Amino acid sequence: MRWNWQLPDWPDFRFDADRIRASEEQFLKGSGVVIGALHHLDADARDGLTIELISQEVVDSSAIEGEILDRASVQSSLARHLGFATDQRRASAAEAGAAELMADVYRNHAAPLDDQTLFAWHAMLMNGRRDIVDVGRYRSHEDAMQIVSGALHAPRVHFEAPPSDTVPAEMSRFIAWFNDSAPASANPLPAITRAAISHLWFESIHPFEDGNGRIGRAIAEKALAQNLAAPTLTALAETIHRHRKAYYAALQLGSQSNDIDAWLTWFADIVIEAQARTITRIRFLIDKTRLLDRLRGEINERQEKALLRIFREGPDGFAGGLSAGNYRTITGASLATATRDLNDLIQKGALIRTGERRYARYHLASTIQPLLLGRESTLNPE
Repeated sequence: MRWNWQLPDWPDFRFDADRIRASEEQFLKGSGVVIGALHHLDADARDGLTIELISQEVVDSSAIEGEILDRASVQSSLARHLGFATDQRRASAAEAGAAELMADVYRNHAAPLDDQTLFAWHAMLMNGRRDIVDVGRYRSHEDAMQIVSGALHAPRVHFEAPPSDTVPAEMSRFIAWFNDSAPASANPLPAITRAAISHLWFESIHPFEDGNGRIGRAIAEKALAQNLAAPTLTALAETIHRHRKAYYAALQLGSQSNDIDAWLTWFADIVIEAQARTITRIRFLIDKTRLLDRLRGEINERQEKALLRIFREGPDGFAGGLSAGNYRTITGASLATATRDLNDLIQKGALIRTGERRYARYHLASTIQPLLLGRESTLNPE
C-alpha cells in the first residue's frame, strides 16, 4: 500500500469546502454562544470552568493513547501553571508535563507555530521518560516509523510515516502552511477546515518518537483558537475519546489518499459535538449557581453535600440516577432521614424522581438535559 505522503500530489489535499460550510458557520455561532454564556459566570466560576475543561482535555488526550492520568493531580498542576489558586497536590511527571503543554496552548494560542514550540511541547510531554532517545527534537532513528497492532510474528501495519531523514523538510513545509493559513495571513482557511488538515497532516508526518497524537490534537486546538482569536475551551479530546475507534479508523482512511472529504466531514462532526459539550457544561454551571443561590438557607448540610456531589458528575449526571442508597453513602444519613431529605428536595424543586420504592431514582431538576451526542457522523467506520 502507498500512503498519502508517497503519492505524487502530496501534500496538495483536495476537498469540497461546501460539504462542511454549514459546520463552519455553526461553529462560529456556537463560539458566540460560549462567549455570551461565560459572561453569566463570576471570575472564580470562570477560572474553575477553565481548569475543569482543560484538565479533562489533558486526561482524555492521554487516555486516547492508553495512558491513564489522575484528573485531580492534572487540575492542581494546571492551576499552578495558569496562576490560579491550587491545593499544591503532587502530580506525576507525566501529569505535570501534559498539564504544562495544554497550559501553554491556552496561554499562547495566538503565537505562530515553529519548531521550537513543538520541541518544547514534546519535552513537556516526555517529562520523566527515560526510554525515549529523541526528546525535544524530531525523531532520528533509521527504522521505519510504523503504527502496528497484532502479534509480533504477524503485525498489522496501520500506517507508515515518512523516513526520519525527511522529517525536518516535511515539518518545515507543514509549519509554513500552518502559519500561512492563519486568519490574518496570506491564505486564511476556515476554523474547522484548518484544524482538520493540520491534524491529519501532522499525524501523517509523525515527526516525534512518541507523543504525536497528543501534540497533533494540541495543534488542532491551537488552530481553532487562532481562528476565534480566543482560547476555544472546546472539548475536542474528550469527544474524540468517546469515538476513539472511529477516530483511528478515520485517520487511517485519511492517510491513504490526499482526497480528504471524508476526513473533513468526520472531523467537523466531532468539533460540533465537542462545542455542544462545552456549551452544555457552561449552562450546567450557571444552573448550579442559580439553584444553590435559591436554596441558600433553606436546605441542611446533608442536602447541600448531596447536591454538590451530584453536580460533580456534570451534565450527564449519575448513571441511572441517584438512589436513596447513594444519598445515604454520601451523607451518612439513616434510611428515614434520607427519604425525608430527598422528598424535601423534590418539594423545593431541586430534584425530580422517577420510579417508585426501591426503584426510585433522583435527578437534578435542571433546564439542561443530559448531553446529546450530536449529529450522526457521515463517516462511521465502526
